[in-house]
Amino acid sequence: MSVVEQYAQAHILTDADRPDQDDGGAIPVVLRYDPERDPSTVCVALPARDGRASRSREWTFPRALLEQGLRAPAGSGEVRVWPCGRVQAVVEFHSPQGCSVVQFENKALIRFLRRTHQAAPAAQPVAH
Repeated sequence: MSVVEQYAQAHILTDADRPDQDDGGAIPVVLRYDPERDPSTVCVALPARDGRASRSREWTFPRALLEQGLRAPAGSGEVRVWPCGRVQAVVEFHSPQGCSVVQFENKALIRFLRRTHQAAPAAQPVAH
């Protein structure tokens, strides 16, 4: 099993998090999946508010939450995901420092999820 890492562009919807850039708030985001660490979770790393990758903020949450959120609102607590129209999804990250709301193109998230399933398929329920 190998680590899946994918870079994607996302748009910050939270004013406090929006970097001072001329590209409408588009930021590089790292989507990561390490099946040896935990095959049921994915990680999303956002650059720090000052844009320095060395100080990125990361959230780790269930892969199933990301999958469910592409179809219908899902999650509670630190991470929530919901569809936004036909081609986008919104991911809301909560921390003690506040809330970051990020919009992704569905196809980037679907491509990432497809790659995670190739690396390590979802666990199948055990038959009794």
